[in-house]
Amino acid sequence: MHSPVNRPTLADLKAFMAVAEARSFRRAAELTGVTRSALSHAIKGLEARLGVRLLHRTTRSVGLTQAGEQLLTRIAPHIAGLEQALEETADTQGQLIGTLRINGSEEAIRLLLAAVVPAWLRRYPSVELDLVEDGRLVDIVEQGFDAGIRLGEAVPADMVAVRIGETQRFITVASADYLALHGSPLTPQDLSRHVCIRQRLPGGKRYRWEFGQKGEEVAVDAPGVLTLNNSRLMVDAAAA
Repeated sequence: MHSPVNRPTLADLKAFMAVAEARSFRRAAELTGVTRSALSHAIKGLEARLGVRLLHRTTRSVGLTQAGEQLLTRIAPHIAGLEQALEETADTQGQLIGTLRINGSEEAIRLLLAAVVPAWLRRYPSVELDLVEDGRLVDIVEQGFDAGIRLGEAVPADMVAVRIGETQRFITVASADYLALHGSPLTPQDLSRHVCIRQRLPGGKRYRWEFGQKGEEVAVDAPGVLTLNNSRLMVDAAAA
């Protein structure tokens, strides 16, 4: 068994392959840009490491021994495949490739589809986007995601956050029939006299409606007999 130190190098194998295919040291030197003496030295070293003669040399021609023929047959497809892989890798230099997995709520994914995805796909056509809708605030690293879309206040302190859109505002809505029957609330406190649709957050808690005006924030535990955990269903229920 040969030790790792004595194993042929890729350069030695490519030198042998060049001379074997060209059947000439001169022609192989012209094709590879390597001097004839360097090619000769590499092949002599290769033969010494393998302990077998690979080429028949005369002043006029170069031929392959049986061992040389066998070696060329075995290594040629591997070296060709390796060179193709290196060329393909070089072709993608500076380009993003692979799969990008992103987790977010339904609303967040909708925002991403509208504000980011079209331009992204045009700019990085080699990237496959895997968008997973999930209302839970999962650990994106633990769950195998590259990124997550979150409200600003829900981003953990040790995570890097990048803004992807304009400030999003939530509004309070009601059907025209409801307002005609119960009147319109003028302040957040007026909601205590109304029947509201409540929202269950992914963690299990019910959402306290948040209002802000002139730097002041108010959180209201709006009363109601119907609780839903999906914003679109809440809108549908309000319009019913």
